[in-house]
Amino acid sequence: MSLRPQPLTPVPDQTARVAYAAFPKGNPYLTRRDTLGTIFQDDSFADLYGHDGQPGVAPWRLALVTILQFRETLADRQAAEAVRARIDWKYVLGLEWTDSGFDFAVLSEFRDRLLAGEAAERLLEPLLGRCRAMGLLKARGQQRTDATHVLAAVRSLHRVELVAETLRAALNALATVAPAWLQGMAPLAWYERYAKRIEDSRLPKEPNKRDAYAQTVGEDGFQLLDALESPEAPRGRSSHRLGALQGATGITPGGGAHRIPL
Repeated sequence: MSLRPQPLTPVPDQTARVAYAAFPKGNPYLTRRDTLGTIFQDDSFADLYGHDGQPGVAPWRLALVTILQFRETLADRQAAEAVRARIDWKYVLGLEWTDSGFDFAVLSEFRDRLLAGEAAERLLEPLLGRCRAMGLLKARGQQRTDATHVLAAVRSLHRVELVAETLRAALNALATVAPAWLQGMAPLAWYERYAKRIEDSRLPKEPNKRDAYAQTVGEDGFQLLDALESPEAPRGRSSHRLGALQGATGITPGGGAHRIPL
């Protein structure tokens, strides 16, 4: 993947019209874009990309999305969906209102580039610098960026979502090949917890509640894997479809219920 910096342009006219029609009394993201501009530029991330291959999503937009998803406690799939569906996000990102967004995997790849290039400070320093220059941030002792905390928090959300969504996909596979067996062993709570895609529900914002949710998902995964090891478990192709569950969670049948490593 390569980077081909493009000149920054104003918010598209149609996006602006739709956004201000949707938020006649104002919106924090619209105000932020109007006040602070784009904040980032592609050139600031040029050394993290190669010169060959298909051009990727503009890194200045990915940097903004990372900050927005941290602010709203969104995992990667949820953040990508917000880019596709929310006009306030399209406005702050300078996208056409018909823009279909990008694949959620791009966000984790961008974080990996920041960490591999020891460039995490580029995520917050431009924002703080712009705020200081405009007098929006007053110095009170020593100030420092904490972008590594932002990246770690977003990564944690992504991994919780990944494990829960993998378990949901495994249950759906079993519901296709062994519905009677699954109905007999699945607790009622699973129907509510895994009936819809994880990205369609909000993960808990409070760290302790999010840890508890991750613990619950991990215990559910162990329960399913233990059940699949039982003599009553379905045999054949259905068991092979669950290999992704073990690989994504790092758990093994019969291992007991331990906390998911985040």
